[in-house]
Amino acid sequence: MLPRVDEEKLPLRDLTDPKALKALAHPARLRLLEELAAGGPMTATELGRRVGQSAANCSWHLRHLAQYGFVAEAGGGTGRQRPWRIVSSRHRWGEGPLADAETERAGSALTDMLVAREVEAMRAGLAASRTGPEEWREATFLTQAISWLTAAELADIQSDIHALLFRYADRAVDPEARPPDSRMIRFAAWGVPAVPAELRDEKGTQP
Repeated sequence: MLPRVDEEKLPLRDLTDPKALKALAHPARLRLLEELAAGGPMTATELGRRVGQSAANCSWHLRHLAQYGFVAEAGGGTGRQRPWRIVSSRHRWGEGPLADAETERAGSALTDMLVAREVEAMRAGLAASRTGPEEWREATFLTQAISWLTAAELADIQSDIHALLFRYADRAVDPEARPPDSRMIRFAAWGVPAVPAELRDEKGTQP
C-alpha cells in the first residue's frame, strides 16, 4: 500500500476565491512558489538571484502572494532581507458543482496557464534528457493512452495517480529526505473525455 500524504507537511487548499486564483495565475509568482518549495525559506534578494529578477520585483510578488495566504514571513530579517516560506504547495480548484461565473473564469485561466507551463517544461526536460546521463535518459518517460472508462473508473485512476505522485511527498518539503543523487522531477497527468474533432467549435470545445 502506498503511504498517505502527510497533510501537516503538504496541506491541501481548496481555492474558491477568484481573487486568490487570479493572484496565483502569474508565471513569476508560480516560479517563486516553486523555488520556496524546493529550497525552503528565502529572502526576496535570494529569490531574485535564483529567478533572474530584481529583489524589489520579487518582494512585490511575495507580498501579493502573502495577501492571499500562499506564502508567509518565516521570521527574522527586515525589509527585503526578510525570509519567506511557502504555506501550501498543494492547491485544488474547479471541483464539485459549478461556481459563479467569475470564479469559473479565474479557475479556467489558471488551469490553462498551468497546462501550457507544464507542456513547455516537459519539452525542455525531454530535450535536455537526450544529452544527459544514460540512467536519466532511460528513466525519463512520456506516455499516452486512450481507453473507454466509466466516470467511476476514471475517478479510481485519478486516485491511484495521486497516490503514486505523492509517494515521495515528504521530499518536497524536507531537503534532508532527498537522496544525494536525486533531482527535481516534474509530473503532470490528465484524464479527460475525448471530444471528436467534428464536434469541436473554433475554441476546441463541444458546442
